[in-house]
Amino acid sequence: MIYYVKNAPQHAFGYLLAGSIGNTLGAVITYFMGYYFYWGRDKAQHKYIRLTAFCRRYGAPALLLSWLPVIGDLLPLIAGWFKLRIMPCLIFIFLGKALRYGIIIVSTLYFL
Repeated sequence: MIYYVKNAPQHAFGYLLAGSIGNTLGAVITYFMGYYFYWGRDKAQHKYIRLTAFCRRYGAPALLLSWLPVIGDLLPLIAGWFKLRIMPCLIFIFLGKALRYGIIIVSTLYFL
């Protein structure tokens, strides 16, 4: 992302959209994996007690953190397990990922 923004800053908004949409689609696939497949659910809920409690407490807004390494992949999966409604999940996943890419792009344009 940094390479592309440095070489063609006029396309920064397109990079933001492409990165955010692509990452959101990947997270939505993970959401549906949790929604339709239950393999390992009980074991994972015991292993990631704090993460599942966090998802139960905050629901779809917890997916704003889906951009984080490691736990970011588990959050959509757990949201699918809990059968959270897809549209709020989709919106919060997209916002979290867009915010991450927005920060990367702005910091590249102004600080690198």
